[in-house]
Amino acid sequence: MAAIMILSTMNHEPLNNKTLIVIAGPTASGKTAAAISLAQHYNTVVVSADSRQFFREMSIGTAKPTDEELAAAPHYFINSHSITEPFSVGDFEREGMKLLTELFEKHDVVIMAGGSGLYIRAITEGFDELPTADPNIRDRLNTELATNGIAALQERLKKADPVYYAEVDISNPQRVIRALEVFEATGNPISSFRTAKTHKRPFNIIKFGLDMPREQLYDRINRRVDLMVKDGLLEEVAALKPFRRYNALNTVGYSELFDFFDGKTDMDTAIDKIKQNTRRFAKRQLTWFRKDKDIIWTIPNMMLTLLEH
Repeated sequence: MAAIMILSTMNHEPLNNKTLIVIAGPTASGKTAAAISLAQHYNTVVVSADSRQFFREMSIGTAKPTDEELAAAPHYFINSHSITEPFSVGDFEREGMKLLTELFEKHDVVIMAGGSGLYIRAITEGFDELPTADPNIRDRLNTELATNGIAALQERLKKADPVYYAEVDISNPQRVIRALEVFEATGNPISSFRTAKTHKRPFNIIKFGLDMPREQLYDRINRRVDLMVKDGLLEEVAALKPFRRYNALNTVGYSELFDFFDGKTDMDTAIDKIKQNTRRFAKRQLTWFRKDKDIIWTIPNMMLTLLEH
């Protein structure tokens, strides 16, 4: 197939004629539309690698594909789990690899799209086994979070593991606490567990990254947040208040509005905070992906040209 022509730039030996095309990039960069376009061209499916779009209860605030987009190409790992179910990157690797084995029985090409770099890495390179959680350390860190807020934990993580701090969504308490938990339990930063030898996969891998001028990306993010509010984000978050203790909801677009409902801030400030935190998150996503030398940076309408030449 034509896609194999580009494999000379990748660090994976072609083990057969199956190819996973990864479309990565920051939030609001157009990954969904690009993935659907390629899926239709190759008559194949899209596997999501967005760690928030797994959850059925979170739709507007996670910018899930619309019903029309989901109908345009079969999608997997969209609405696949509940926020009440624990679902880690290790779970995603196990379930994702099993799914790909099944999908490659029917398709020569599968598209993976998402902005969660850790989840993409889990599929393309494998993820090192992390130490088992220590309940005592986790309970203490959760108590510190409830008592002092997340800022103190963020600062501690910055000192303990500046590499992970620069990449992770530090507004997500679950990620911050897990990293500190690993550091306190082992004395080693969580980033050190990602440096082992890459696990070779039984399929070819091509990675594309979508990028655009920073001002354009930030404008797209701001307009997307305004559209989310118009589409009912407040109502979605209000309905999820009884479930706010679940880690899946400790994320941008939800935590800011929980503060509004708690009377800690006004509506305009909460929305501005969502925009600001989303822009910061996009910057961190780009920091992560730019360290991956296998990623070919392009714009959506150039991917097919690159694949076929």
